[in-house]
Amino acid sequence: MSVSRGVAVWGSVVLAGLVLAGCGTRLTGAPVEDRGTSAGRAAGTGVVVAAPEKVLPGAENAGKPGYYTVKPGDTLIRIGLETGQSWKDVARWNSLENANLIEVGQVLRVVPPSTVAAAAAVPDASGVVTRPVTASAVSPQTQAGAAKPSAAAVAAPAPATSPAPPAAATAAADDDLGFIWPASGPLLAGFDEARNKGFDIAGKAGDPVLAAADGRVVYAGAGLRGYGNLIILKHNNTFLTAYAHNQTLLVKEDQSVRRGQKIAEMGSTDADRVKLHFEVRRQGKPVDPSRYLPSR
Repeated sequence: MSVSRGVAVWGSVVLAGLVLAGCGTRLTGAPVEDRGTSAGRAAGTGVVVAAPEKVLPGAENAGKPGYYTVKPGDTLIRIGLETGQSWKDVARWNSLENANLIEVGQVLRVVPPSTVAAAAAVPDASGVVTRPVTASAVSPQTQAGAAKPSAAAVAAPAPATSPAPPAAATAAADDDLGFIWPASGPLLAGFDEARNKGFDIAGKAGDPVLAAADGRVVYAGAGLRGYGNLIILKHNNTFLTAYAHNQTLLVKEDQSVRRGQKIAEMGSTDADRVKLHFEVRRQGKPVDPSRYLPSR
């Protein structure tokens, strides 16, 4: 072999070795890094930092009295039923533009906001915020031409105010609604806290369904799974009643009804037979209707 050819072959061997060495370096380099959307690299460093978790609306109120944390499967209608409120009120108290858009983990106010706070800053039609003015906020001297009050007027005692009724008396009044049976058929199934949250009353399709007490319609529709065509009445700050599986609904939301008024016709929507499923809810919790209905 000539000297020049030997040098060329040797050079080729050396070059191939360098290439293989370079490939080996790349295959055993830095570990694989997760570049998903949940993490990012801090600017100017090699540190991978986690992205902040999404903070859901109302999270600061989780666990506080008067607030409800949304669970999987919840709808605003169900939340209203479970908390003894109108779903429309819950939507308004939480400034929900679309009542269908709530998220698991979101915390909702389910009691009315403070009436004092609401009255303290209410915008009028022009958008100007006004606040109630107390008597002590304006002195007679600030009113042009106002007469100076007499000594008798200054010394006059404030009119006596009626004392607030005791809490026990108020609760008793809330309980005394004079409920009547919403349907005349025989009882198919009684109350069972675990399996049946009310009474199932038999009847024929089209039989009248009556309001058990005076109240306001806070829901009328078929948006709550398992209840079919449903009416929910709010009677006071304590009680709701629910009337499910109807064939026809005869009242609309926000309508006032009287005890004994026909509000629906019995049916079998979302049920295995014609019947009325009737619930009494005290502060959102289902209770045994026999505690409130007259014996028959």
